[in-house]
Amino acid sequence: MGKKTKIGFAAVAVGAAAWAGSKALANPQARPKKEILSYESPIVLAHRGGSAIAPENTMAAFKNSAGFGVQGFEIDIRLTKDEEIIVFHDEYLDRTTDGAGRVAEYTLEELRKLDLGYHFLAADGKHSYRGKGEGVVTLKELLEEFPEMHINIDIKDSPEAYEGSLMPSKLWRLIDSLDVHSRVVVTSFYDEQIDRFNLYAQNRIAIGAGENEVRKAFTAFNSQFGHLYKPRSDVFQIPVRSSMFRLDQPRFIAFLANLNIPVHYWTIDAAQEIEALLLAGAKGIITDRPDIAMDAVKEFQEKNQ
Repeated sequence: MGKKTKIGFAAVAVGAAAWAGSKALANPQARPKKEILSYESPIVLAHRGGSAIAPENTMAAFKNSAGFGVQGFEIDIRLTKDEEIIVFHDEYLDRTTDGAGRVAEYTLEELRKLDLGYHFLAADGKHSYRGKGEGVVTLKELLEEFPEMHINIDIKDSPEAYEGSLMPSKLWRLIDSLDVHSRVVVTSFYDEQIDRFNLYAQNRIAIGAGENEVRKAFTAFNSQFGHLYKPRSDVFQIPVRSSMFRLDQPRFIAFLANLNIPVHYWTIDAAQEIEALLLAGAKGIITDRPDIAMDAVKEFQEKNQ
């Protein structure tokens, strides 16, 4: 046996020993179950209220989706100039309103004057909500209007922005004052915002996974050291694909399920894709078409009773 071969066998042996040692010492800990995530059947969350059927983040959208029977809403939040939390996705107003500029540059009173239906294109090709009085909704108003709904809250303001630096504490105070701890999930693309929020919440609120946490989990899953992964989130809300990687693999979903972490996929509007994800083990569908999604989930459940 040559020297290089011996070195190769030794390296393999060392790697195997390291894996075996880590496996023996590791004690994978599942996340404690949060009340809001303790459901048996898959749920449907209307994305921004169901933005394909009414102007996003408006009461019209939320009420329409509630009428279809969704279990909750997936929303984005931003902070206004006078530090009010509103349900709004974009940093700039131009795309969805008749206003211009950054949300953080306006007070709530000023934002109330804008028409959120201004750019909405209805299915019939007409701007059916323009001038209909659909305006900005605060997070407080949404929580009070729909007391039975699961609300998934995504912090959009960057932690580096002034408004973003205030958001975690403002959000915690609002949730705590309304006593809605068991009705909300708080998440963000920014892991730092989730961490900041949890400094106040102290794991009393279900939290989602930021981009770095998703990357860490998927890397662990694909390695031989998945047993060393220690989750910091209660639920994953992710797309089907990220770059070249498929995040809808049944084995990945099962990997997270073993840690008490359900997976919700966004933004899914096709019935066939919804059925495929549910078959793979998805526990939630985030959709712009709650009418289609509710029918698809109901049909799936009837087939698999």
